[in-house]
Amino acid sequence: MPAARPFTPSTRHVQLLRALVAAIAALMVTFSPDHSAIVGLPIFSGWAVATALALGLGAWMVAPAGERAVPVLLAVVYLAAGMVAGIAPLRGPLLYFVLVPLWAFVAGVLETGLGVARRRRGDGDGARDALTVGVLTLVVAAATLVVPADYVLDYYIEDAGQAFTLTGEIIAVGLFGGYAAIVAVFLAIAGLSPDAPRQTAAAPISEAEPRIPEERP
Repeated sequence: MPAARPFTPSTRHVQLLRALVAAIAALMVTFSPDHSAIVGLPIFSGWAVATALALGLGAWMVAPAGERAVPVLLAVVYLAAGMVAGIAPLRGPLLYFVLVPLWAFVAGVLETGLGVARRRRGDGDGARDALTVGVLTLVVAAATLVVPADYVLDYYIEDAGQAFTLTGEIIAVGLFGGYAAIVAVFLAIAGLSPDAPRQTAAAPISEAEPRIPEERP
């Protein structure tokens, strides 16, 4: 019976772990009856800390020795944002509308820069994944900044026979939930897709060997 090969973590495992964490966050936001910042911040906190753990493990166990600085810094940004969001006395609209755009901008810039660096090294799949997630994170930063924190809209649905209130908090937390869902689907597809063949440099053409003239009868 052949010996089992030892488990070797790869970028695929980091992607799937991040996808799982993002999917849990998206489901929690979707099925939560309360989309206020007081509920959104604990969800964001748990997701950010878990993502920081995944990024840290990836930097330690997957990234090459000379390419760990940006993944480690990205993990620190996620961890710091998650820890701040976990401070219960500070939870509220003000913290959400300051912390989430700040985290999204810094993390988006770092992950986009990581994607650019990977593209220059010829890592096509890694560059695509980092660039996509980085740009999506920057979009969340811009979209959250656009939402007015004091926005309130009261409306009534006749079929339901009930009045509802749409606030800036609900929109902002919903934006995060949508972002988490998109990231979860994208990283899950990336983690389950087969690796693209890497381009290798063509072997140098050796000097042509001298041809032996054929003897004619």
